[in-house]
Amino acid sequence: QARSALGPALDKATGTLLYNAAARLKDPKHLGFLVGYIARREILTDLQLNAALEYVRSHPLEPLDAADFEQACGVGICITPEQIEEAVEAVISKHRAELLAERYHFNMGLLMGEARNRLRWADGKTIKNEVDLQVLHLLGPKTEADLEKKPKGAKARLAPAEKQKVAVVENGDMGTETQSLLEQLRGEALKFHKPGENYKTEGYVVTPNTMALLKQHLAITGGQVRTRFPPEPNGILHIGHAKAINFNFGYAKANGGVCFLRYDDTNPEKEEEKYFTAIREMVEWLGYQPYAVTHASDYFDQLYTWALELIRRGQAYVCHQKVEEIKGHNPPPSPWRDRPVEESLLLFEDMRKGKFAEGEATLRMKLVMEDGKMDPVAYRVKFTPHHRTGDKWCIYPTYDYTHCLCDSIEHITHSLCTKEFQARRSSYFWLCNALDVYCPVQWEYGRLNLLYTVVSKRKIIRLVETGAVRDWDDPRLFTLTALRRRGFPPEAINNFCARVGVTVAQATMEPHLLEACAREVLNEQAPRAMAILEPLKVTITNFPAPKALEVLVPNFPADESRGFHKVPLHPTVYIEETDFREEADKGYKRLAPGQPVGLRHAGYVVAVQNIIKDVSGRVIELEVTCTKSDMAEKPKAFIHWVSEPLACEVRLYERLFLHKNPEDPSEVPGGFLSDLNPDSLRVVHNALVDSSVLSAQPFDKFQFERLGYFSVDPDSKEGKMVFNRTVTLKEDPGKA
Repeated sequence: QARSALGPALDKATGTLLYNAAARLKDPKHLGFLVGYIARREILTDLQLNAALEYVRSHPLEPLDAADFEQACGVGICITPEQIEEAVEAVISKHRAELLAERYHFNMGLLMGEARNRLRWADGKTIKNEVDLQVLHLLGPKTEADLEKKPKGAKARLAPAEKQKVAVVENGDMGTETQSLLEQLRGEALKFHKPGENYKTEGYVVTPNTMALLKQHLAITGGQVRTRFPPEPNGILHIGHAKAINFNFGYAKANGGVCFLRYDDTNPEKEEEKYFTAIREMVEWLGYQPYAVTHASDYFDQLYTWALELIRRGQAYVCHQKVEEIKGHNPPPSPWRDRPVEESLLLFEDMRKGKFAEGEATLRMKLVMEDGKMDPVAYRVKFTPHHRTGDKWCIYPTYDYTHCLCDSIEHITHSLCTKEFQARRSSYFWLCNALDVYCPVQWEYGRLNLLYTVVSKRKIIRLVETGAVRDWDDPRLFTLTALRRRGFPPEAINNFCARVGVTVAQATMEPHLLEACAREVLNEQAPRAMAILEPLKVTITNFPAPKALEVLVPNFPADESRGFHKVPLHPTVYIEETDFREEADKGYKRLAPGQPVGLRHAGYVVAVQNIIKDVSGRVIELEVTCTKSDMAEKPKAFIHWVSEPLACEVRLYERLFLHKNPEDPSEVPGGFLSDLNPDSLRVVHNALVDSSVLSAQPFDKFQFERLGYFSVDPDSKEGKMVFNRTVTLKEDPGKA
């Protein structure tokens, strides 16, 4: 068609446009229409082609209105050099003062963008040439100063409202300034389709019923964004799920929509009540409220009805190949693929009635998936009572069958899932269209993985069974329940997900980056307290009062407006053993004979008077004298202390595994259980903490001054509190 219109003189620019049109227009229905405009040189630029493709995608079924199409694509509009000159002149005049001040360091792209907005169909290269010419005329040639790199501080010249903070993940490091997750997800809305415009998505299959189904969909949802978080209730959520939760709930929230929590409970053998409960708890702990809590099993009746319809339409059949026979990418074709519809209907009913043993029959769908997998299973026989439906069913639907249809029932607009499900996108569209039901759009994003850990249910069970960890919530794991128990605030986990960013690529992160997020949040949230891990008794021989003194300690020393708490100061106090040395080495600033120290917050300086040792020569007590701080020379250091303290247990955690990838045979040939860190847990049984924490409840968080951030463990009981160290105060350089 193009060749007949142009004859042999097909120029390179026209040929490129024709190639791009053919490559990018997935639906060939309107290709001839579009090619005609390119061949007649009525569409001349990439800009016009982009507009033409967008117009065609927006009108998938109806005959195209030529006049409307031409207006949308700028056909026949001729932009003169004079118009371009005037538009660029107006833009440069607007920014004249900044241009003269910043010269060639000014963002010239801004001038280009504004000129393009004034003349939508103008050629980009022509505009750029005109901008370069007029800027040269205004500023003259570049000087040496113009050629110097723009100083880093100058990057933030935008007005505060225009600044954007972008997540940076480079060489395992992450910038501290990050665009909030909601801001990122509002940005994603620009890439995703609008509700009801599913057909604009590349690869979306349009059928004669699509537009009517989308119209019904919009009538039900009112154009609202709808997402869902669909976990299987067969394990505890881990750090990777936190990204999924943030993405699904966050995208809905950022765009004024709703998110369903839907349990994918199609495998009755692996489901337990504790998983249902824990999943919802973790979603709410991260700060999200589901619009509705649903289950795939809510729709079992409808799914079964649709399976019968799929058979009637010749799109599914009952097969007797064994599981082993159909595994892999090149299994033999099923000899039952073309069995009569009535026969499959009868056999499927027999499956439902329990007439086949497990593995003797499956219902398979007639399609080939992207990864080459042929005829995926839709239903299989399982004689296992279901957590919610009891013995009603002995056939259960698979993920490949259930997922898209549940999305359709709930009128999900954006089915967000991790990248490994990309191979199932075609089957997602195929099944909805095969049944003529509303078809949502599946979008994929990259998984979030963490080094130095395992997250699979099977491996965590092995860790529990072998006694390597106590349970799913052992604070050395990276399940969400474990992170909560260790003391990670939910805001830190959400901030971590924001810093990783809404990426399509898989992200594998270092644990210390998550710990950095925890420090930032805990520094603002965790009130200060004083605790001693290895106590050394200190007796003040000249205690200045007949009874205990009350010391006011700020909850947040950097902001005393956030209140104080009281701790007692008695003649007997306890300090860390490591805060005393009998001989002060060079550079040592804490307590030693002849080297006094200050007691934090107390207003007193203490000096060693006498050292008491046991029979083995170990120091067991110090006798000291005290002087008011304002009367004494300023000491080299101030140390923390406790007086009349509470006994407590403190659990100090390190990485559970020694290598970054404990599941990688090349890194750990003996398997992940051989890579356990023997020092991953150290328990301090006889620690002491000041009395300000007496009324603390499980999961309450504190900064123990100079020691780190700690959280009250649920094992705490009256008379013996237990604290988990969440993170140290500063990052260990050896872990970075």
